[in-house]
Amino acid sequence: MRLKFTFLFAVASVLIFTFSKIAVKPRVLVFTKTAGFHHSSIPVGSAAIMKLGKENNFTVDTTSDASKITEANLSKYSAVVFLHTTGYMLNNFQQADLERYMQAGGNFVGVHAAADAEYDWFWYGRLVGAYFDSHPEQQEATLKVIDKNHPSTRALPDEWKRKDEWYNFKMISKKIHVLINIDESSYKGGTNGANHPMAWYQNFENGRSFYTELGHTDESYSDPAYLKHLLGGIQYAIGDNKALDYSKATTQRVPEENRFVKTQLIEGTLFEPTEMTILPNLDILIAQRRGELMLYKSSTKTIKQAGFLNVYSKTLHTKGVNAEEGVLGLKADPDFKNNHYVYIYYSPSDTSVNRLSRFTMTGDTIDNKTEKVVLQLYSQREICCHTGGSIAFGPDRMLFLSTGDNTTPFDESKKKGVYDTHAFAPLDDRPEFLNHDARRSAGNTNDLRGKILRIKMKEDGTYSIPEGNLFKPGTPKTKPEIYVMGDRNPYRIQVDPKNSYLYWGEVGPDANNDSLETRGPRGYDEFNQAKTAGFFGWPLFVADNKPYHEYNYATGVSGPAFDPMHPLNNSKNNTGLRELPPAQPALIYYPYAASKEFPQVGTGGRNAMAGPVYYTDLYPKATRMPDYFNKKVIFYDWIRGWIKLLTLQPNGALDKMEPFMAGTKFNNPIDMETGPDGKIYVLEYGSGWFAKNKDAGIARLDYNTGNRAPEVTSISSNKSYGALPLPVIFTVKATDPEKNKMTYIWNLGNGVKKTTILPKLAYTYTKKGTYNVSVDVKDEAGAIGQSKTTAVLAGQDSPDMKLKMANMKANAAGKGLMMSMDCKACHKVAEKSVGPSFTDVAKKYPNTVASTNHLSKKIVTGGHGVWGDVDMPAHPSIKPAETKQIINWIYSLK
Repeated sequence: MRLKFTFLFAVASVLIFTFSKIAVKPRVLVFTKTAGFHHSSIPVGSAAIMKLGKENNFTVDTTSDASKITEANLSKYSAVVFLHTTGYMLNNFQQADLERYMQAGGNFVGVHAAADAEYDWFWYGRLVGAYFDSHPEQQEATLKVIDKNHPSTRALPDEWKRKDEWYNFKMISKKIHVLINIDESSYKGGTNGANHPMAWYQNFENGRSFYTELGHTDESYSDPAYLKHLLGGIQYAIGDNKALDYSKATTQRVPEENRFVKTQLIEGTLFEPTEMTILPNLDILIAQRRGELMLYKSSTKTIKQAGFLNVYSKTLHTKGVNAEEGVLGLKADPDFKNNHYVYIYYSPSDTSVNRLSRFTMTGDTIDNKTEKVVLQLYSQREICCHTGGSIAFGPDRMLFLSTGDNTTPFDESKKKGVYDTHAFAPLDDRPEFLNHDARRSAGNTNDLRGKILRIKMKEDGTYSIPEGNLFKPGTPKTKPEIYVMGDRNPYRIQVDPKNSYLYWGEVGPDANNDSLETRGPRGYDEFNQAKTAGFFGWPLFVADNKPYHEYNYATGVSGPAFDPMHPLNNSKNNTGLRELPPAQPALIYYPYAASKEFPQVGTGGRNAMAGPVYYTDLYPKATRMPDYFNKKVIFYDWIRGWIKLLTLQPNGALDKMEPFMAGTKFNNPIDMETGPDGKIYVLEYGSGWFAKNKDAGIARLDYNTGNRAPEVTSISSNKSYGALPLPVIFTVKATDPEKNKMTYIWNLGNGVKKTTILPKLAYTYTKKGTYNVSVDVKDEAGAIGQSKTTAVLAGQDSPDMKLKMANMKANAAGKGLMMSMDCKACHKVAEKSVGPSFTDVAKKYPNTVASTNHLSKKIVTGGHGVWGDVDMPAHPSIKPAETKQIINWIYSLK
């Protein structure tokens, strides 16, 4: 009988393990990764939780490795404890898997700094229950236990005095059940008022969430009362130790990054492309700022000119000023297949206006004789900057057009002691500085500049004013076409094809530092969303309605800060209403420096742009993006070169920001559109202002559901130069995602190709020359990954060559850093761009300690006025050793 009973017990145990996927004894994962402040109490906290587990029958694993936050690993755990986690700690793959874990019935415990993390992943904020806002110095305070019917508070006194670090919170969820409040009268520095929670719980997704603010100090983890509190929170989270059910998970797992492929359609043939439109047959029409209208033929993979407009694209009488006008935007009519209409926004050479016109495209040609002017607006010329110029259609033939504020952002004078704008909001309403006053345009209800217009197009090329614009037709001192006002440079816009929400990137002002008491905030770029018509702040506010001050440019005296609820336009140049609608905050905003609110965006130069809003059901299943893309909004930055996917909550609020194709290089994307095939197309301006860039082009983003090509990470040689005969050993590093066998096809730069089954090749050059060597890596299914090239200088071994190569090698790191940053957008090696060439910088500054310190400071903090009006952006995250490498490379160009 004993043997039989033992056998049945073993079978039952196996069945429990197999079907519940969870052990009888609960298992808890303590996660301690920090990407921000690192708490010294993490080790003692981890040890204390492990001890609690031993004493209370649950197993504890600890890790600071985010790669453990995966579906396969999380499925082992009854609960996860985020102990003092800070900053941007999980990538988008791990974020999705944590969401799925909670949806499957997983449980969460957050301790103290767990609230100081993931500020641009609002699902996480709701999971924790609030975000950290600030804290005063550590001090004793009185806690009031308001609910003792919970495992974490049963053993606590009604009033609990203790010393800790007391957080103030923001975005406190209305769904939390508060267990403990703090009495703000018992300490200094509280900002949440009478209801200031310190511990709480909630049902979240299909699991449980518990959070305690307590536990900053080492002493907490030897305090019996605190340990009982923490233990109760963990036991509450574990609950009945129910099995996870991933069939309830609604968040989709993130597709592997290497399934997305950037397919280059053309490169090196475009000259300052601005906007494109994808035609029904997948041909692509491209506007070039200087007047050309180019057509990429999908069938032949070639490009040709389809038309030309005579445009004003550079100042005629003012030297050193870059006009940004020209052909600014274009869009095919929603019914292009039948009517062949194309809308173009451009700056005619003979009139100081920017004009929206409709043209007819016949075959592959845009006929200028078919032009029908839709609307036009005055544009002050011979100045820089801000044109806007993007065109987008929403449902029901609603045409949206963005216009810039047509205002100079630079200082009025270069004389010391003169009161200037200094890269804050341009509010100078003195008659001689008309172009330095954005209140005359963006803040003016009676002017179409600095706006996003919305009109309903008719078949005859005229338009009507739809209901819901900012001002009703006939309202005095207003323009009825205005949908959104208060824009500086809304350069790229998009419209949600289902709900008509409007999105745009707002290129912001350049101030590096706040002057909150006198002038206003530093500069921010914005990503905006308008669900209805509104005033979005410029030039009175920026970012989340940070206000500028009234300013007297004659005396340098600052006035009061503008009020976002009651904004007033007091400019002498204002021809519209004095009282403006309440200002609307940006959805996303970020400065040159690191952003606490949106840490993923990084640092450096900034040019925010709006990409498409994607719905999978609008496109063919065979060619569209994966279902993970459904309802995502695309947001990208021209100069930083990244693309982000935004997930929105049902009410349109931001829920999550995540990187997309982070390992792929994009050459200053200036427009993104979804084609009728459901693929995403990227127009690349290239890495230099006002130039024909070799890396300008059009790329298509493809999603590969099948076999993936090998990934080639590097190619190298043991010798880069030498006397003849020159024996060289080449090595390539490559991996295959499917673990297939690979073969290597070497192009030796002299017409010779060799194939190997090993990632190595020995070859001897016998003729003098410079040979660019590359390798194609092919897997068993025939998919090919291509390497970059590496140069070999055969028959070149003179002392000068050795010195030159040694110098190049010594400064390769600095050059590589420069090429990876935004520097190359404003500077070229030998040619002047909007900034000086690196060679000119090398000539200006001697290789001295003083010069190095000066240039290092400029790279980190930015600069203005040395070489011209264009501000040099700050790069606050760069390390001192990296700035030195860049500067040494610049010195080498003398």
